[in-house]
Amino acid sequence: FMTGTQAIVRLTLMQRARDEREGLNTAGYVTGYRGSPVGGLDQQFMRSVKYTEPANVRFEPGINEDLAATAIWGAQQAEMRGEGAYDGVFSIWYGKGPGVDRTGDVLRHANSAGSSKYGGVLALMGDDHGAESSTVPHQSEFAMMDAMIPILHPAGLQEILDYGVYGFALSRYSGCWVGLKCVHDNIESAGIADGSVDRVKINLPKDFEMPEGGLNIRASDDRFEQEYRLHNHKRYAAVAFARANKLDKIILSGGKAPKIGIVSTGKSYLDVRQALDDLGIDEVASSKLGLRLLKVAMVWPLDPQIVDDFTKGLDLVIAVEEKRSLLETQLREQLCNDAAAPIVIGKKDEKGNTLFPAWGTLEPNQIAIAIAERLLKKRKSKPVEERLGVIKASMASISNSPNLAERIPYFCSGCPHNSSTVLPEGGRGYAGIGCHWMVQYIPERNTEGATHMGGEGANWIGEAPFSTRKHVFQNLGD
Repeated sequence: FMTGTQAIVRLTLMQRARDEREGLNTAGYVTGYRGSPVGGLDQQFMRSVKYTEPANVRFEPGINEDLAATAIWGAQQAEMRGEGAYDGVFSIWYGKGPGVDRTGDVLRHANSAGSSKYGGVLALMGDDHGAESSTVPHQSEFAMMDAMIPILHPAGLQEILDYGVYGFALSRYSGCWVGLKCVHDNIESAGIADGSVDRVKINLPKDFEMPEGGLNIRASDDRFEQEYRLHNHKRYAAVAFARANKLDKIILSGGKAPKIGIVSTGKSYLDVRQALDDLGIDEVASSKLGLRLLKVAMVWPLDPQIVDDFTKGLDLVIAVEEKRSLLETQLREQLCNDAAAPIVIGKKDEKGNTLFPAWGTLEPNQIAIAIAERLLKKRKSKPVEERLGVIKASMASISNSPNLAERIPYFCSGCPHNSSTVLPEGGRGYAGIGCHWMVQYIPERNTEGATHMGGEGANWIGEAPFSTRKHVFQNLGD
């Protein structure tokens, strides 16, 4: 029984044990910057010193996200000049979504340089899709993709461990850093997981030709050669690794004549399974209805082979993913030259209307309605039709129900922000990242607007020379 953050601690111990079994003397290095949903990670490592220290796993909180990532880059260089005290240093960087944004320069440089042969890097992206503890909703896959970092998206606690082990091996093989998407549904969850050291078996690809000199970090490396390896070898090595280890899985085959396919990943995949359960669609029913389901583990780069296998014979593919369309876009790109390709929908439906919006979060009922309506156009099913009616009725009931009680978010009893956010008469203030954000809900306190984390007050530098106001107040800190 463990939490998601405890699973990350255990992952480092598992990796150390796996390396020992392979005759490798490795060390671990973990650094980053706190922020939900990875905010408790530093505390877990501090509590676990009696386990991590004997395993040569070093935890060091970062001054900020990009300096922490630069330190990880350094850990990958430790043995490349023959001066390493260990065979390699497997490393974990962690940061909230805004931290991924501010670390983009380091991620680009460090991923181009590469990971070490017996090291490897996992970059934990703490994404807050619903802005439950953030100034704006955020999604980090596109930032990682821009740096050409492969991305694994675990659906739950067990997959944090499994994908973590695969991620280190993928990083070592491809020479890439590997992103591990962490949302509160997985990293802040708790449950039973199999933490066996030998649970995951690593298969090295047989269909990829490793270039001369390999793909890992090296001394005196030319930047243009780094770019060439990244575009022509490293990304394809990542795809070959995912394929060799069957990370992407066709969960439901759809029977003898499948016509509709669903592609999903991570938390959205669990929502799809909930939607199918609510519709009464199990493996037997899906075969009768011709419904195929693909669970994607590595959301970028997407393996063309699994796309080809999955879409064969289908008329329609439904891409179910939160926020922007990463899977859907890759599906369209890979299928665009296939005359027999199915129609692909996701953010928009067949008529160009919004289906699964890129804003907010997705819910199982929303997904269930979209799936059932399309299934019933292909094949009649009384049980699915009845369950769809129940779901639609419940949704209508919720939307028509009045709010019995409403209150705005407010400060906890005794919170210093309750009094510190009171301004002198005529004063004006800015909010920022932290609990004092809520002061904006209190009109009489004349506080509005905010900046990103770390930029509090800097907007006044640009506003002040062009304003008749001489002074503003800036809330700062959590």
